[in-house]
Amino acid sequence: MYEMLDRLPANIVISDSVLRLLLSTAILIVVVVILRMLVARFIRRKVASHELRRKWLVNSRNGFLLLMLLGLVLIWGAELRTLALSVVAIAVAFVVATKELILCVIGSIIKTGARSFSLGSRIQVKDFRGDVIDQSLLTTTILEVGPGKNVHQRTGRMVVIPNAVFVSEPVVNESFTYEYGFHVFTVPFKLNDDWRGAQKALLEAANRLCGPYIEEVRGHMSNVSMYRGLEVPSVDPRVTIQVPTAGELHLVVRVPVRPGEKGFIEQSILLEVFTQNDFQKKSEKPTDEISGRGD
Repeated sequence: MYEMLDRLPANIVISDSVLRLLLSTAILIVVVVILRMLVARFIRRKVASHELRRKWLVNSRNGFLLLMLLGLVLIWGAELRTLALSVVAIAVAFVVATKELILCVIGSIIKTGARSFSLGSRIQVKDFRGDVIDQSLLTTTILEVGPGKNVHQRTGRMVVIPNAVFVSEPVVNESFTYEYGFHVFTVPFKLNDDWRGAQKALLEAANRLCGPYIEEVRGHMSNVSMYRGLEVPSVDPRVTIQVPTAGELHLVVRVPVRPGEKGFIEQSILLEVFTQNDFQKKSEKPTDEISGRGD
């Protein structure tokens, strides 16, 4: 054991530069402490006011502390720069290696801070669309709905979305108003079809199916508009007209629905209208065929 103790000092090697830095640090600390004691003694003897004495004692203490920190930075500046470069290199390597994980955490913070959606909301991010069933720090899990943007039935597939997507991609929340919302679907016709009769039939079917809860929707939208500071929207069913191309006409149906009943209401309206009506105009027969005569 004595042999190990004898060899210990020989194994510890401290360079001359480090010794000079340590000696300078010790001298700095001693000088600052002595000056601090002298100034504090002078203030206690010469300042009569208690409030002014306390104020000067605190200010002098903080001033000497700042002076000591500044002296330490000047003494150890070169070593601190070397250490800072090493820390920066390690930090850059860490960021490069964990870039995706960091983006996932940032995406989680963004969607939580913006309150983009919650469990049960129906959302669309890029080509992913479905109902949110789970959220974590790194991922969001949805039950897929589709195919496409106009279908509201579940496909049976589960999609796990990394939260990094929410950093750069917009989020569409189809359940923004939670209890009630609006659903829009399009019914195409030709210009020579009976689209006026179809417009009337679609509006009647929409009013009949949405009538039982239309007042609840009106009250809910009024509360949401007041909370959000928005104008209260009209909640009555509408059927508007669009002409996308020459020779075609689209009837755009907008109805108030519960978030989970969009597909059900749409199919109910279409079934009721098209099982009871035929809006395609029959072509007229030639006059000779009607009279049954020839030349």
